[in-house]
Amino acid sequence: MSHLIELQKSIEPFKKILRNHPINSYIISQEHLSIFMQNHVFAVWDFMSLVKKLQVELTSVDALWFPKGSGETRYLINEIVLGEESDIDPNGGYISHFDLYLRAMDELAIMPPPALSAFKQFKSVEEFLIALPSFNLPTSITDFLTFTFSSILNGEIEEIAAIFTFGREDLIPEMFQLILDQLRIQSPDKIKTLMYYLERHIEVDGGHHSHLATSMVSQLCQDDPKAWKRATDAAINSLQARIKLWDGIVAAKG
Repeated sequence: MSHLIELQKSIEPFKKILRNHPINSYIISQEHLSIFMQNHVFAVWDFMSLVKKLQVELTSVDALWFPKGSGETRYLINEIVLGEESDIDPNGGYISHFDLYLRAMDELAIMPPPALSAFKQFKSVEEFLIALPSFNLPTSITDFLTFTFSSILNGEIEEIAAIFTFGREDLIPEMFQLILDQLRIQSPDKIKTLMYYLERHIEVDGGHHSHLATSMVSQLCQDDPKAWKRATDAAINSLQARIKLWDGIVAAKG
């Protein structure tokens, strides 16, 4: 059995929990949607920090430029940066996915958490992690962000790649499809930007991004059993963090 297949087998029980999580049938009102988005927006925001860390480590971002790493990995990371920072919006312009999500919240008269704006004051991951507990966010959000940024700060590159691949890119299409199926039952006109956001991720992440990301993990781990163990543990931990985030949302809804 290949290392990759072993990893995928190890994470399957946690993916099954997410497939069957109550969050997939709980968005039944404006109040439920508001609570969901006010929690989930933190995962929309921190995703880009994972991508940027991979871009720094796996591509060349220095002014004195020379190619770095494999062309396939550079293509994956830079294409995702392009899409996340400047994707096509529903009106034909360009917008980051984070700003698109905030626009969807604004359409629904859902206020973004004030902490998101306050985070802009921090100049480093270390500074952010020290200050994070002082914001008194729900434990599920604090723990989710702490996991992400502690991994960015201290994780091996294959761990960060595994979190990105199996905790985000590979997970998002199926997860978002379940949420989108709920929203289509409601008033589509009121949630058209949110539906566009979800549909874009299902379309892009469900295609070649997922395959390229999996290939990236394989290239980074090679045939090193210790690297694969670190990647597997990181993938499991990222899925557990997502489960706890979903648990927190459901608990907040009562």
